[in-house]
Amino acid sequence: MQIITSHAEFEQHLGKELGISSWHTISQEQINKFADATLDHQWIHCDEEKAKNEGPFGGTIAHGYLTLSLIPYLWKEIVDIQNLKMEINYGIENLRFAQPVLVNSKIRLKAKLASIVNLRGVTKVHMGIEMEIEGQKKPAFTGEVVFLYHFITIS
Repeated sequence: MQIITSHAEFEQHLGKELGISSWHTISQEQINKFADATLDHQWIHCDEEKAKNEGPFGGTIAHGYLTLSLIPYLWKEIVDIQNLKMEINYGIENLRFAQPVLVNSKIRLKAKLASIVNLRGVTKVHMGIEMEIEGQKKPAFTGEVVFLYHFITIS
């Protein structure tokens, strides 16, 4: 795990892979809870019997937005950003879902620092991301996430 405490330290990683998270298993319970939270109970996610017998994947699949929502959790396994007043999830760019994540699949996040800018004391980073699926050549998705970091400055 990387530890970053300032804009200058972050900048040293420009263009480099920052790391890869541990594997996280997507369970049916997690899919169901996400469906309840988002009111998206489409059968391909929640109806195990129908998904098994009538679906194209032989079982249920995770919501794309469920896998996407795990970025902050998995990102914190890759880098520990310290010395902060605040951090903000600022945006997502060029997101492409490449393939579905089947129930009980393991996923992990790979992150690379694509760009970094100092906006009058606020660090804006674009992180190239890829959500890998264990045993699969194609990732669940690729894209860039944008974070804003307000580091504490010592005077």
